[in-house]
Amino acid sequence: MSECVVVGVSGGVDSALSADLLIEQGYQVVGVFMKNWDEDDDEHCPAKEDLLSAQQVCDRLDIELRTVSFSHEYWENVFEHFLATYRSGGTPNPDTLCNREIKFKAFLEYAKTLGAKKIATGHYAQIANVTNGDQRWRLLRGADPDKDQTYFLYMLNREALRHSLFPIGNLLKSTVREMAKKRKLPCYDRNDSTGICFIGERRMNEFLSRYIDTEAGNIVDMDGRILGQHKGAALYTIGQRGGLGIGGIHDSDNGAWYVVDKDIAANQVTVVQGHDHPALLSRIVHINDLHWIDSAPDNHPALTAKCRYRQADTSCSIKTSGGDNISNNSINGAIVEVQFEQAQWAVAPGQALVFYDGEHCLGGGTIVGGSS
Repeated sequence: MSECVVVGVSGGVDSALSADLLIEQGYQVVGVFMKNWDEDDDEHCPAKEDLLSAQQVCDRLDIELRTVSFSHEYWENVFEHFLATYRSGGTPNPDTLCNREIKFKAFLEYAKTLGAKKIATGHYAQIANVTNGDQRWRLLRGADPDKDQTYFLYMLNREALRHSLFPIGNLLKSTVREMAKKRKLPCYDRNDSTGICFIGERRMNEFLSRYIDTEAGNIVDMDGRILGQHKGAALYTIGQRGGLGIGGIHDSDNGAWYVVDKDIAANQVTVVQGHDHPALLSRIVHINDLHWIDSAPDNHPALTAKCRYRQADTSCSIKTSGGDNISNNSINGAIVEVQFEQAQWAVAPGQALVFYDGEHCLGGGTIVGGSS
């Protein structure tokens, strides 16, 4: 009997083609649709439409589609952390935690109950199995630089990679759509999903206000001058330009205003004028919860890293005190200093800093703050 692989079928083109490619390769494929947000009537969470598309894909491929809800796990292990980060003044990246806790943990455990040894998703990333005395599993960038999703997968470990497949990781997005059209997959031209993992595109301030107590407060410049009013300091993020509701200063040509700091206790948002204002630039970034996918790099080598998904990674080095090594166990919970050769723009606490060695995604941590 052929090996069973459970594919997370979302209703989009990436997972649809992934399933079809695995069938072509001789796997016994079972489709699973994950629904992990309980607001059935929420217009921003079109689970019914996604499920219909997923069923059409599986009907076309003549495979079984199962549905499963990890809503409890999502709330406890992803969404509560998401809210706590906002309340503390950070800007969380829920996709990284969702991948670790839901797609490559809860989903993998569920797949094993179906007799599968592997799961597959439509992520734009690649996995390499390297044998050097023991087996190592490496996460590599996807072939499409515009779609590479390793930034969101840095929290995975070798066990998750060992049981996972990324069938389209070696393809460009344009090729995926072309192949899906030729194979008559019904979702070949469906728009990509956007927004929060499993929750969808939102009017973020309105959505967060359901779960976080907010109160209007002052927007000030770095000299403490009041420039306007905000709707709640927790709702803003470092580097934010839109939605501030303040114009320019008379006789000033310094450009737009950007959020540079938030004081949750004082309920105050500080802004600066100009995209390249020095206060928005950081050569040193502090992170915690450092995680290496396979093992820590040797001898604190010069690496590259990025602090935002759409950002190019740049050269950096890791500095620890007293010659400490940077293994998972010895550094867990401690603050680690990352020094960049080029200043990073609008470093936002709560976001991910992800390390690379060429095409190899090594791991990363959660940003605590930055300094010049």
